[in-house]
Amino acid sequence: MSRASQLQQEMGLGPAWLPRDGWFERHPAQMQRQEMRAAAANAAEEIASPSVAAAVAAVNDSPSLDAAAVAGHATEPAAHPTPLPDAPIAETRIELPRLEWPQLQREVADCQRCRLCETRTQTVFGRGNPQARWMLIGEAPGENEDKQGQPFVGRAGQLLDNMLAAAGLDREQDVYIANVLKCRPPGNRNPAPDEIAACNGYLLQQIHHIQPTLIVALGRFAAQTLLETADSIGRLRGKAHRYQGVPLVVSYHPAYLLRNQPDKAKAWQDLLLARKVFRQAAN
Repeated sequence: MSRASQLQQEMGLGPAWLPRDGWFERHPAQMQRQEMRAAAANAAEEIASPSVAAAVAAVNDSPSLDAAAVAGHATEPAAHPTPLPDAPIAETRIELPRLEWPQLQREVADCQRCRLCETRTQTVFGRGNPQARWMLIGEAPGENEDKQGQPFVGRAGQLLDNMLAAAGLDREQDVYIANVLKCRPPGNRNPAPDEIAACNGYLLQQIHHIQPTLIVALGRFAAQTLLETADSIGRLRGKAHRYQGVPLVVSYHPAYLLRNQPDKAKAWQDLLLARKVFRQAAN
């Protein structure tokens, strides 16, 4: 057996995996931005007043939450350019008081800040070592995660565990894994902007407590949400970004890899890049 075949077998990259549908529809934040821009344009045509013009200018000029994180890649050309909004539209963030780790876990478990509390089985706080140097952030819990209360379980989670092991990382000691959302959206639909805003404070406090040396964003939705951009995952991969002052590397979501096996090799390249960025940041 060749070395490449041995690596693929160790990582669990065989053809037996099945996909989990429902994760990769259009990004809701991008749809909201388009609706807001269209509404602003219609209002400007109907009411040609200085106040309306000023409001439109304020929307178009509004900075992102972490402009420094986006600036590092905003000017790089894409192989297939896609029209993007002039500037990100920041959702309303729900501020939380600073909580200790056990208090934060209880707050998430009892959370009723958005409508997802009505349909979830239980919240999914995270798993792994809260003192780990690597933090992996996915999109939202799926059906299995909602039942078990743990992120990245089932076949997608097994694939992720195998890839981490192949990279020399123990899932319980070397990484902490969380999601942008702590509750499963019904039918695994994409989260709505108000749901993201309701959970944002929880994720920021997790990052504050863990203080990771490196963040890996898993999936297009997680990457676009954290970096506040509509860029494709193809443009975001292969380089180091920053989120909350921490180096961030973008890779594919394991559920996507289960049904797009040729991209598993690219995901392995992302892990190698993440390991390189981690070593540089740790020195």
